[in-house]
Amino acid sequence: MASTQRAPLKPLGEALAQLLAAVTPIAHTEQVATLEADGRVLTQDVVSALQVPPQDNSSMDGYALRCQDVPAPGTVLPISQRIPAGAAGTPLQAGTVARIFTGAPVPEGADAILMQEDCTALPVADGAVAQVQINAQPLPGQWIRRAGEDVTRGAVVLAKGQRLGPAAQGLAASIGMDTLSVVRRPRVALFSTGDELVMPGTVAPQDMPPGAIYNSNRFFLCSLLHRMGCDVTDLGIVPDQFDATVQALRDASASNDVILTSGGVSVGEEDHIKPAVQSLGSLDLWQIAIKPGKPFAHGKVGAAHFIGLPGNPVSSFVTFLVLVRPFLLRLQGVQHVAPATETARADFDWPRADKRQEFLRVRRNAQGGLDLFPNQSSGVLTSAVWGEGLVDNPGGQTIQKGDAVRFIPFAELLS
Repeated sequence: MASTQRAPLKPLGEALAQLLAAVTPIAHTEQVATLEADGRVLTQDVVSALQVPPQDNSSMDGYALRCQDVPAPGTVLPISQRIPAGAAGTPLQAGTVARIFTGAPVPEGADAILMQEDCTALPVADGAVAQVQINAQPLPGQWIRRAGEDVTRGAVVLAKGQRLGPAAQGLAASIGMDTLSVVRRPRVALFSTGDELVMPGTVAPQDMPPGAIYNSNRFFLCSLLHRMGCDVTDLGIVPDQFDATVQALRDASASNDVILTSGGVSVGEEDHIKPAVQSLGSLDLWQIAIKPGKPFAHGKVGAAHFIGLPGNPVSSFVTFLVLVRPFLLRLQGVQHVAPATETARADFDWPRADKRQEFLRVRRNAQGGLDLFPNQSSGVLTSAVWGEGLVDNPGGQTIQKGDAVRFIPFAELLS
C-alpha cells in the first residue's frame, strides 16, 4: 500500500532563501527621466561631477560679517553690500556687514552669519550709509553651509541596485542628473482562478448567485504589483478547468517575467494550478509553514517564473508581502530585500499557538503598544485595512500581554 504521508511544510526562512536563489536579475536597462524614476532600480552608480553646495552659502536671512568686527553686542556696523540668492557678492570690507539671504554665497572675508532676528536695522538719514546694530555675539562659522558638505566631487551619491525614492530623485537632480539608467520594469501576468469569482460591476450585490464572491484579490494584487514597479498584464479570471488553466499559463509565459496567480493552489479536485504548471514546466516550492498562507507555490513555465498565491484574501495579501515582495525586488537587482522590523509591546494575549510561523494583524494604540484585530481568519480582509502591520510570531509561540514581539509595519512592506 502506497504511503500517504505528506512531506513536511517548508519553513518560511528556507522557502524565501530558495525563492531568492532562483532569481536571475533582469539584465535589460533603460534610461528614464529623473522626474519619472520613483521606485525604479539603478543599474549603475551615480557619481557626482560637482560638489554640493558649490560654495559656502548662508542658511539664514541675516548679515554676513567678521566676528572680530563685533567686540560686543550692541556694535553698530555699516552695510556695504546686499547679496540675494543667485548673486555673487564682492569681498567683504573690514568693519562692515553684508545684507545676505538664504542660499546666497558667503562673501570672501566673512566668517559668520547673524540671523536678522538678532539684528536691528537702523533708520537711514538723507545721504547716510545704512547701518545695523548687532544684538548678539556671533560665533565663527555659524549659519554657514560649507561648500561640499552635502556632496563632494567624485562621490558615489546613489549606488547601483538602489531603489529610488523621492529624496534620491532630488539628490540626483542636485548634481545635474536629468536621466538615470534603471532596470526594465518586471513584466507580470496576473490571473485568478475560481468559478465562484465575480467581478464588481458585473453583478449587483442583491443579484449575486449562491456561493459567488467578488474578486477582491485582483484589486489589491494589481496595486501591490504596481507599487513594486511592475508592468502588469491582467488576464482576469480563469475557469476552474485544467485545459483553460494550461492555456492561460502558456499564453502568459510567452511575454512575461513572472506569472502570478491567486487561488487554485490547494489540493482539492478543482485546484488545477499544480498539475497545469507541472505539465508545462516545473514546480519546486509547494506549501510553506506559515499562517495565513500555507498553499504558496513557485516554479517555472518556460522562461517565466510562476508564483501561486492562496485564494483566501488575507493569505494572498500576506504571502505577497513576505515572499513575492522580496522576490520582485531581487528580480530588479536589489540586494537588501528584508523589511525593517521593530520590537514592540504586545497589549494582547495569544494563547493558541500554531505550529506554523504566524503573521498577526495588529495596530499601535495610544500607549505605544500593539492591539490585535479580534478576528485573525484568513478570509477577513478587514483586518489588513484596520491593521498597521504584522506581528511575526514564531511557530509554537504563545504571546502574553506585555511580551516583546517582532513588528513589521505595513509602511515597510507596501513601499
